[in-house]
Amino acid sequence: MQISEAESIVMEVLWRGSPRSSEEVIAELSREQDWQASTIKTLLGRLVKKGAVAVAKSGRRFSYSPVLTREAWVRGQSSSLVERVFDGRLAPLIAHFTETHKLSRKDLAEVKRLLEDLDDGK
Repeated sequence: MQISEAESIVMEVLWRGSPRSSEEVIAELSREQDWQASTIKTLLGRLVKKGAVAVAKSGRRFSYSPVLTREAWVRGQSSSLVERVFDGRLAPLIAHFTETHKLSRKDLAEVKRLLEDLDDGK
């Protein structure tokens, strides 16, 4: 499922806690973004239309809950990045990050552990 960068910001609010009313989403995002309430409602509507968010009516209020999990979204985003930018290969991705970002000793140890686990068939 493809969601835009702006939609992913709305999703982050819902992933942190839901269900939430549109007023609650607007209140939280107004502290983080310079968006109008109508923009946030439009984004919520798009997410509902895409099936990423479920909406329930309770009286005169609507509450929103994520259908798309953060884990599924991250998996899709990372797979898309590897396919589009690195021709589906992980080695060039890792090489790029080690050349452009200084890895901490902790990060380096974690990468080594992950590679060892892969090599061991885990």
